[in-house]
Amino acid sequence: MNIETASSETVVTLPVAAPAAVSPLIDRLVSAHGANWLTADNVADWAAAGGDRVILLAGDPVRFPEALDLAVVLPELHRHFAQRFAIGVATREHEDAIAKRYGSIRWPALVFVRDGQYVTVLSGMLDWQVYVERVGEALAMPASRAPTIGIPVRNGSASDSSCH
Repeated sequence: MNIETASSETVVTLPVAAPAAVSPLIDRLVSAHGANWLTADNVADWAAAGGDRVILLAGDPVRFPEALDLAVVLPELHRHFAQRFAIGVATREHEDAIAKRYGSIRWPALVFVRDGQYVTVLSGMLDWQVYVERVGEALAMPASRAPTIGIPVRNGSASDSSCH
């Protein structure tokens, strides 16, 4: 429990409890590997807490059994990259909203953010060497706009026609 005092108000922040009926392998990310449960309400603050962060969007392990494989591989990637990133796990009831926020359309997925800004998404289960390469690339990429945040607007003029 965190207690913060702002002026005459005391704000108590409670950690998000483990969701009901979660796979033991996914729960282990939180209980044994220091990951945080993420909801639509706390994901922005968690992502903005600084540094590189990875959000696991596991999906339904019955429909996407590779999510359980990814729950085992993620701590190994964390160790391989010298714990350079924090891990968050989207709760099942909020993962659609979190996926939409970051433009992820496949499950399972790892969403990379840095200092609150979107970096990239790695979707599906990959071979170990491919993960090592892609996670290394993700950690080196600059932050960018998430794919779902509108269409880029250009300041065009009458002579700047893109129709023909």
